[in-house]
Amino acid sequence: MSNEDFYTVPKLAKELGITPRAIRFYETKGLLIPQRAGSTRVYTNKDRARLILILRGKRLGFSLAEIQEFLDLYTFDPSHKEQTQMLHNKVEFRINDLEEQRVELELVLKELGDIKNKCLDTLNNQ
Repeated sequence: MSNEDFYTVPKLAKELGITPRAIRFYETKGLLIPQRAGSTRVYTNKDRARLILILRGKRLGFSLAEIQEFLDLYTFDPSHKEQTQMLHNKVEFRINDLEEQRVELELVLKELGDIKNKCLDTLNNQ
C-alpha cells in the first residue's frame, strides 16, 4: 500500500468536512480503530468508508449505539441479510418518528402564525 492509500486525521477530517476532534471522538467510542504508523494514526479506505457510514447514520438521527450495532452486523454477517433487516426496521421506526414530529411541527407553526397575525392586527389598530 502506498501513502495515498492512507489518511491522517487532518486529511480525513478535511476531506469529509468534519473536525479532527470528531474523528477522535468516534475513535474513543470504538467506532473507528485506526492503524498506527509510529505515533501517527492512519486510516485506510475501509476506515474512511466506515466513517462515512457513521456520519450518515448521525445525520439521519441514529444514536451511536445503533450505528455501532449496524457496523458490527456488517462485520459478522457476510450475507448482510441480518444487517439489512435491522436497517429496514430502524429506518421504518425513524420515518414514523419524523412523521410524528412533522405533525407536531406543523401544529406549532400554525399556532405561531396565528399569534403573529394577532400581534400584527393589534399593532395595525393602534
